[in-house]
Amino acid sequence: MARVAFTLAALAYGALLAGAVLAQGAKVSSPVELARRADALKPGQWVWAPRIAPAGPVLVYVDLSRQVATIYRNGVRIGVSTVSTGKPGHATPTGVFTILEKNVEHHSNAYNNASMPYQQRLTWDGVALHAGGLPGYPESHGCVHLPYAFARELFDATRRGTTVVVTGDASHAVTTDSADVLAPSTLVGEQTGEFWAPERAASGPVTIVISRSDQAVVVLRNGVEIGRARAILPADSDATHVLTLGRMPPAHRHGSTLA
Repeated sequence: MARVAFTLAALAYGALLAGAVLAQGAKVSSPVELARRADALKPGQWVWAPRIAPAGPVLVYVDLSRQVATIYRNGVRIGVSTVSTGKPGHATPTGVFTILEKNVEHHSNAYNNASMPYQQRLTWDGVALHAGGLPGYPESHGCVHLPYAFARELFDATRRGTTVVVTGDASHAVTTDSADVLAPSTLVGEQTGEFWAPERAASGPVTIVISRSDQAVVVLRNGVEIGRARAILPADSDATHVLTLGRMPPAHRHGSTLA
């Protein structure tokens, strides 16, 4: 009986650990859900949405300042993951690289045969993307550490020759949001100067301009202004942001304030 109880306890503990590991990552199917989850990632966490863009060239963008990697396919963001890059004295080089080789079970030649699962080499002197430790700050010897499950997903999505862009400065962290979602605000009533007149330009490319100084959003189609509304934006940030437009309920599609 004691042995059975111990076995059940061990199984329960193992299931708990497995749940904790699975909880570190999430697969989603919409750009809005990807944006929301990406905005709340903690060290070791990731989000992956390959169905948003199922085909096309892949680009990996590593931001050293934010300690985040963003994956684009066919120009569309399909994944975001926290990373850990080079610590002081072993800075991860910046620049534009291509994946030179891929190895599922690589081991380091320079650091005591250390395991480097799902290795994707960027330089011939040892810098690579691979699964590794993610303490929440730069701690590698120059490589870009990824969560294990995310490293596996990324390995399957790339090929030799895939472009990897590494930019930023790991010694100057940036903590502003980068994956906000445009959505209706709770303000009621039409604001001064707001309008929506799509008939001014019935077709053509659409551009959305958001002004922090004016706290406004302007919509142009084919170069003609067809709409304007108030926008609530943080005034204390000069960072560049990537915004995803969420689906609005019908009641908010005209004269809405975006936040």
